[in-house]
Amino acid sequence: MQKIVTNIWYTDGAAQAAAEFYTSLFDDGRITGSIPFVEDAHGEPGTAMVVNFELAGQQFTGINGDDSAKHDHAMSLLVNCDGQDEIDRLWDAFLANGGKEIECGWIADKWGVNWQVWSTEAERYVGGPDKAGAERAVKAMYGMKKIDLQGLKDAYEGA
Repeated sequence: MQKIVTNIWYTDGAAQAAAEFYTSLFDDGRITGSIPFVEDAHGEPGTAMVVNFELAGQQFTGINGDDSAKHDHAMSLLVNCDGQDEIDRLWDAFLANGGKEIECGWIADKWGVNWQVWSTEAERYVGGPDKAGAERAVKAMYGMKKIDLQGLKDAYEGA
């Protein structure tokens, strides 16, 4: 059992749809269970109140609630991608499904949940040992929405 599980609040009964979308993005993604609303609860009896799912070995809980809570990128789900191809695939999927680009690798999905689509390769440039190169890479990153690894590398190397 995972000790700490990220709980994501959804409005308009979207937890099931969100979990289905997220699990489609990751090879090992899967819905692990759900709990329906019951009579006299805050939702339609029989529809999902809670949806449990896993992404990349991490457990999540989606809960259908009211619209009193809003998402912002002060709390986001960081995906460490294996390279530009995975960055592009995830970014394009979020965007095509109603997402909104933010900056520096952040994107909000159609439900307002914020993701940072990142790569540890980018850390070699924005946190690299060459201070001037790292500063150039950080400045380049500030101008990006989707992370462009080649752009970060070029900035780091002064190309």
